[in-house]
Amino acid sequence: MSGTAVFAAGGYRYIPAVFQYSGGVAAEDGFELERVRFLKAVPLAEAFTKIEEHLKAIGRPFTAFAHCELRSPGQFTDQGFIDFNKQYVTTLERWGIYKDGVNPVARTNVCPMYHGPDTPSMLAFTYTVPVTKPARRTFMLSGGGDVRPGTELYKDRIVRYGDTSPEALREKVVFVIEEMERRLKTLGFTWADAVSAQAYTVQNIGHLVGEELAKRGAITGGLVWYYARPPVIGLEYEMDVRGTARELIL
Repeated sequence: MSGTAVFAAGGYRYIPAVFQYSGGVAAEDGFELERVRFLKAVPLAEAFTKIEEHLKAIGRPFTAFAHCELRSPGQFTDQGFIDFNKQYVTTLERWGIYKDGVNPVARTNVCPMYHGPDTPSMLAFTYTVPVTKPARRTFMLSGGGDVRPGTELYKDRIVRYGDTSPEALREKVVFVIEEMERRLKTLGFTWADAVSAQAYTVQNIGHLVGEELAKRGAITGGLVWYYARPPVIGLEYEMDVRGTARELIL
């Protein structure tokens, strides 16, 4: 499909993006995506060990790892985010997933306002499992925030940087929603295929939920609002969209 690449070793395709994550993933024919959530966020190194144990137990290779949801203690500076990501991808490289700056794994990384972790941690992960006949096609989108693509500093690319007025929040939210729609289309899906949508912000977006999300059919499966900030200082609103086959709790 145009705009995507296939990670054959994992059984999924992805939207190429940046070295730390892809824009989203969709299971290839003969596979579907399964999500596992920890009861509470687990420190990153421990989480990776638990993922290895889980994948071994169900007979899946490490390359089946397709998506994860991280939680960090607080927002990063631009350089701090780069440094964190360089460390994060070392495990993916060891697993045979990340290579030569190409990373097929989708990801969301946000910072809870309350009761957050003391160290970067993982709340959930997603992987492919083989099936004879999937009930439906499955996908997971990465978190996307109110920042335009580019190589400049975040503050130079953030939509309405430093402005959290109702009008600015609308512009931020619409920007992110339209990016989610673009990613869905790229993977061959629409809002109707979503199991749920997630919003991550500490700003009051109540006046926008009906007008900008419900009205366009973006939350027919429900909206989960996490009271959390996006990962980089200055970002105010982030979303992701889930379309897995099933979800488990560890």
